[in-house]
Amino acid sequence: MTVIEAPERPQTLTEPATAAEPAPYRWRWAALSVIMAGSAMELLDSSVTSVAGPTMQRDLGGGAGLIQWLTAAYTLAMVGGLLIGARLGDIFGRRRMFLLGAVGFTITSLAVAVSVSPETAIAARVAQGLFGAAMVPQVFALIKSMFPASESQKAFGMAGPIMGAAVIGGPSLAGWLIGLDLFDTGWRMVFGINLPIGIAIVVLAAKLLPKDSGDAKAKLDIIGAGLASAASALLIYPLVQGREAGWPAWSFAMIAVSLILFGAFGLYQVRRAANGKDVLVIPSLFRKRAFNGGLVLGVLLMAAMAGVGLVMGLHLQLGLHFSPLAAAAAMIPFAVAMGGTMGFGDKLARFGRKTLLAGALLKASGVTILLVTLEQAGADLVWYQLIPGLMLSGIGAAMFMGRYFDSVMQGVEPQEIGSASGTLTSVQQLGASFGVAVLGTAFFGRFAGDLESLMDASRIALGLTVVVLVIGFAVGFTLPKQAATNSQPTT
Repeated sequence: MTVIEAPERPQTLTEPATAAEPAPYRWRWAALSVIMAGSAMELLDSSVTSVAGPTMQRDLGGGAGLIQWLTAAYTLAMVGGLLIGARLGDIFGRRRMFLLGAVGFTITSLAVAVSVSPETAIAARVAQGLFGAAMVPQVFALIKSMFPASESQKAFGMAGPIMGAAVIGGPSLAGWLIGLDLFDTGWRMVFGINLPIGIAIVVLAAKLLPKDSGDAKAKLDIIGAGLASAASALLIYPLVQGREAGWPAWSFAMIAVSLILFGAFGLYQVRRAANGKDVLVIPSLFRKRAFNGGLVLGVLLMAAMAGVGLVMGLHLQLGLHFSPLAAAAAMIPFAVAMGGTMGFGDKLARFGRKTLLAGALLKASGVTILLVTLEQAGADLVWYQLIPGLMLSGIGAAMFMGRYFDSVMQGVEPQEIGSASGTLTSVQQLGASFGVAVLGTAFFGRFAGDLESLMDASRIALGLTVVVLVIGFAVGFTLPKQAATNSQPTT
């Protein structure tokens, strides 16, 4: 039996195998597993508070806004840091930044686990989000660099469903760990479990990820980073806090200013690029129809994914008094359906854009069935009644997530990879934060603790989700009919 041992040092991305054509990175599939594990760890933590939030609120204190802020603070930090993280990957090397982010994410996960107040928990979540922003944008760039054109579609096709499953699997994991109550830790183990997982990811990443030196001559656009971060913060803050404050004038003023700052950021990037200076977002990306449509679609799909997970968790726990474990178990059919559909990824890939569009419609249909089920069952809801809607939603989510990344990243040039990766991930995180903020606000704006207000709250929030998915279906027509098979080869 032949035994293949890991290399003593990672192969660099610039080592040619032959004079004619560079060989693919030898350990690319093992490396893909490692970076996807890191991405999954981050995404799990972005969604665990939809189940762990109510328990954390009871333990740490704080108002209803704490549940939203445990997610929104994390996501907002991610949004503010992703463009910077992507650019730092260009400057210092993607392997180095992935390792830095993974180490920091592991440490700050432990900080969340030992939090003793709402303030310390939120502060630790912000730090966690910032380190996640150093790690996550390297994932797409590494995939694009490690895999040849003939394999990139398969690699991206695997990435999408894994990420989607992590978003939904987070609540299930949180509920299971809270219910298990290992060593009397309760919700704290939800974050503490990242310690052994994170250490394993760091060790394997150091061994398997390809070395790249980065570009020491590149510069970080500090002003652009400040504009993008400020615009994101000014958009999300009033969406989360506006309802509790009674929607004062300042909340609408902040939203208006955020839109102005986003516009100023865009103009500033165009001007810097025209003057030959380094930018966070390369303007040429926005001349690509697939990329533009993909950004809008990313906001819509991630808003729906994150928002519906939050609303279902709130409905089951706060409204129907399910335990965290029971609420998580009720969502298992979604994860099962999503995982099962992933197995048909190669077969579905040949349908190109049709797969993504059908997935959006199936997801919308599944959410509609969930809404009808909640209405009809009322206070007598039993977990198995949710199976049809959850399974249809899971199938749809796997279909559109499986085709999304490859469709959007096709046509991106080598010099645009870092910028494209950071921009795409930033917009997705902004969409998730937007979904949590808007749907959370819609839910708490109606929920008053009784069954009637619960049904009204879920009806509005899930109804908005269906509308978002239908709009996403329409936007999906901006993507190419077939994913490219001649993407940038590995260099």
